[in-house]
Amino acid sequence: MNCDIVRTGWVFFRDWLINKVYRYDLLISHVWQQDHNGSSHQDPGFIDHVVNKKADIIRVYLPPDANTLLYITDKRLRSNNIINVIVAGKQQLPQWLYMDAAIKHCTAGIGIWSWASNDQETEPDVVMACAGDVPTLETLAAVDLLHQLTPNLKIRVINVVDLMTLQPREEHPHGLSNKDFDTLFTPDKPIIFAYHGYPWLIHRLTYRRTNHKNLHVRGYKEEGSTTTPFDRVVLNDLDRFHLVADVIDRMSKFSSAGAYVKQFVRDKLIEHHQYITIHGEDMPEITNWKWSC
Repeated sequence: MNCDIVRTGWVFFRDWLINKVYRYDLLISHVWQQDHNGSSHQDPGFIDHVVNKKADIIRVYLPPDANTLLYITDKRLRSNNIINVIVAGKQQLPQWLYMDAAIKHCTAGIGIWSWASNDQETEPDVVMACAGDVPTLETLAAVDLLHQLTPNLKIRVINVVDLMTLQPREEHPHGLSNKDFDTLFTPDKPIIFAYHGYPWLIHRLTYRRTNHKNLHVRGYKEEGSTTTPFDRVVLNDLDRFHLVADVIDRMSKFSSAGAYVKQFVRDKLIEHHQYITIHGEDMPEITNWKWSC
């Protein structure tokens, strides 16, 4: 997304919205891109603050790519009497969904990405969920690695674009019923959740859910300053390698093969640190990664 266009558009939206009865917030300078100017970008705690407000006027969206961002922005600008928060970075990221799929996904607010999952004919061994553009990228990269390293592992990938779907329906009008939540996340399987902001907000939204005890959330931990984009996620344990390790730690059925996977993860993190120390940029296999499954 062109930053100058976004800024110009936002000035127009601000002036246009000043006489409207609803509020629209577009957060584009988020905390995961700090390679030039340090920790001057949007603190993800803004989301926590907004969620404290009354449920009937709050909406929080974390579109994972450009098509979902376009659709959500169009829909939210047509809403009334609502505080809409949209969180999306201004850096180039992969495009995951065609527009038709993006519309369906955003309308539901949450869903299984079947093209990234391999549990269609059985129960998943693990659920990997994500909310936010950078967490989605790292989750899919982790799933790609797991498909290669542990091909027998059954993984279900869930993307959350409407954060408030995680709350029970009794607490928020967009919330999922307990039955629907259990259908998506299962009643008893491990859940590895990669989230844009502070991890405890996800726990707060889901603490009443059946499978909350098996929920493990990775997110922002106030670590790092000016560094490479991937190192930022590594410092906060949100990177693909930590996510792979989280899965292996919860899979007793892979205890033998898991030792080799964990060693692979440790070696990659060491290699990453050595590379950015010498070159000042992320490894080519990180910056050039593409979905291969």
